Amino acid sequence: MTKKTISLCMIVKNEEGDIRRCLESVLRKVDEIIVIDTGSTDNTLKIVSEFTSNIYNFKWIGDFSAARNYSIQKATGDYILVLDADEFLDVDSDLQADIESELDYYLLNIKNALSYGGAFTHGAVRLFTNSRNLKYENRLHEHLNIINEQYNFTGGEGKTIIHHTGYTNETMNQKDKIKRNLSLMLKEVEENPNAYNTFNMGKTYMLAGEYEKAIIYLKKAYPLSGNQVFMPELLCKLAYCLGQLQKYGDALNIINDAVIIYPNDTEMRYIQGVLFMDTGYNKDAEETFKKCLEFGDRGMTVTEGSGGYLAYYRLAELYEKQNNIQKSFDAIVEVIKRKKEYVPGIKKYFEIATKLNASVIEVQNKFEHIYDISRINDIQVLLDVLYGLRHPLLETYISKYKINVQSNVIASAKQYSRQYYEARMLWNSMDIIPEENRLDVLLLAIILRDNVLYARVRTELNFNQREQKVFSQLIDREEKAPTDTVLTTLVENILIGFSSSLIILQEYDIFQSLSDILLRGNDKPKIKLCEVLINYNFVEVAIDLLIPLYNSKPNNIKLVELLGDVCFNNNYLDESVLLYNKLLDLSPDYNSLERCYNLYKRIGDLHSAQQIKDKIHNIYKNVKWAS
Repeated sequence: MTKKTISLCMIVKNEEGDIRRCLESVLRKVDEIIVIDTGSTDNTLKIVSEFTSNIYNFKWIGDFSAARNYSIQKATGDYILVLDADEFLDVDSDLQADIESELDYYLLNIKNALSYGGAFTHGAVRLFTNSRNLKYENRLHEHLNIINEQYNFTGGEGKTIIHHTGYTNETMNQKDKIKRNLSLMLKEVEENPNAYNTFNMGKTYMLAGEYEKAIIYLKKAYPLSGNQVFMPELLCKLAYCLGQLQKYGDALNIINDAVIIYPNDTEMRYIQGVLFMDTGYNKDAEETFKKCLEFGDRGMTVTEGSGGYLAYYRLAELYEKQNNIQKSFDAIVEVIKRKKEYVPGIKKYFEIATKLNASVIEVQNKFEHIYDISRINDIQVLLDVLYGLRHPLLETYISKYKINVQSNVIASAKQYSRQYYEARMLWNSMDIIPEENRLDVLLLAIILRDNVLYARVRTELNFNQREQKVFSQLIDREEKAPTDTVLTTLVENILIGFSSSLIILQEYDIFQSLSDILLRGNDKPKIKLCEVLINYNFVEVAIDLLIPLYNSKPNNIKLVELLGDVCFNNNYLDESVLLYNKLLDLSPDYNSLERCYNLYKRIGDLHSAQQIKDKIHNIYKNVKWAS
C-alpha cells in the first residue's frame, strides 16, 4: 500500500511560548506544515519559519471555523492533522498506523492538562482525509461536518494521543480565554440554538463560574440532545453546577437517574460521589468512590484519576472527616503512588501523617519510599508544599538538596524545625517582615517571650488595644490574667491556628498558656480547641474539656455531636448511645441518623439499626445504601 501523506494545519496568534514544542512533536510524522496566522505581534512567526515556509495571513473575523477552513484549503497531503499551538503529539504517536484503514476521519484522544498535576481526556476528530466535502462549522467549538447523510463519511478511533496544556489556570488567565469564548458562543447560540451550541454555551458559563446561567443553557440543551454522544457530559455538568450552588437535592436527582442510564461511566460516578460527600451522605460517598476504583478511568469524557488517584483522594478526605486517620493515610499513600505530580495529594500526605503522631524521620522515610525525587521540579513542588504547611521537614530538604531560597523561607524552615534562635536572628536581619510571615514572627515571639520581636509585627497586624493585650499576656506568661477577657474572632482564629503549631512543635507548656486564654472565651473557641486536640490524638484531654462544657450546655448540637463522635471512635459505646440519641432529638437530620445506624451496627443491635435504615429510606430518597 502506498504511504499516505499528512499535512499539519494550524491557526495561531501570539504563541511564542508553545509553538516550538508543538512543531517539534510532529517532525518526521507529517509531510507538510501549514500555519495560518491571525495577527501575531510576538516571535511566533519567527519560530514557525524555522519549520516551514507555508505561512499565510488571515484577517480574524471572530470565527474559528472560517480560519480552520482556510487552513485546510492550503493543504496538499492525503490526510490532515489539526493541532493548536498549546498541543503536541505524544512521543509514541504513529499517525501512519492510524490512517492505515483509510477511513474518512479518526477520533483521537486529547489529554488536557489541568492545574495541580490533574488531567482529563476526551475524544475529538483531529485526523481526516483531505476532501473538499469536509469542512468546519461553528465560530467557537468548531467541528467537522462528519454527520452528513449526503456523503456517508466513515470514521474510527486512532491510537494517537494529543497533549493539551491550555486548560491550566495560568493559561486560561493569561489568554483571557473564558471572556473571549463567552462573546463568540453568545453569537453562535443566537444564530443557531441547536443542542451542541446550547450545551457548549452552558459549559462556557460554567468555566466562567456563572453557574446559574450555565444551568439555564444546560437545561435547554437537554431535550434537544437525544442520543448525542455528549449527553453523559451534559448531565455531569448540570449536576455539578447545581452542586456548586448547593442545590444538592436537585443535583442528586439528576445524577442518580443518569447513573442508571450510563452505569459504566466513571466520571459520572465520581461526580455522584462528590455530591454525596458534600451532602453529608458519607456511606454512599464511600461506596461510590470505591466503585470508581473498580471501574478505573473510562467513559467518553473522563477526568484523569476519577477511577484512580482522585477517588483515593476523596476517600482520604472522607476518612479524615470521620477522624479515621489511619484509613485516611492509607488512601493518601495510594494517591501519591498513582500520581506523584498531584500537589493536593502531597499536601494531604503531610497533614495526615502529622495527625498520626509519627516522628519527623518516620514521615520522611515513608514519603521518600513512595515519592521518587528524581527531578528538580519534584524538589520545588515539595518545598512549596512544606513551606505552605510550615512543616518541620522544610529545613531538612533545603539542607539535603542545598537549595537557595529566599531568606523568609529559610527563617520559617529554622523556626518550624525548632531552631528558634537562628530563626529570630534571620527575622531580625530583615528590614521588612513579609506579610505572609507576620504570624510566624508573632508565634516565635510567644515561644521566646520576646516583646522586641512582637513589636516588629504588631503594627502591621492591625490589632486593636484589646487584641494586643491578649498577645502581650501570652508573651509575658501572665498566670493570673483577667478572667473577663473577650476574644475577637480574629484573635480566636489566630490562637486556634497557633494551637496546632504548638502541638506539632511539642511546646506543650506554651500550648497550655494559650489554652487557658481560649477557655476564658465563649463556647465556640473551646469547641475548636477540643477539635484540635482530637485531631492530634489527645483524646482524653479533649474529653476532660468536653464533659464540663456539655454539662453546662447539654443542648449545644455541635458539642453533643463532637462528644458523641469522640466516644464512638474510641469505643465508649454506652456513652455514644446516650449522646447520639440526644443528638437525634436535637437535630433529627440525615447525619444524626447515619451516626445512630453505624452505632447500632457496631453494638449488634440489628433491630434498631434496621429501624434507622427504614427511616432514612422513607425520608431521604436520594440515599442509595438504605434502598
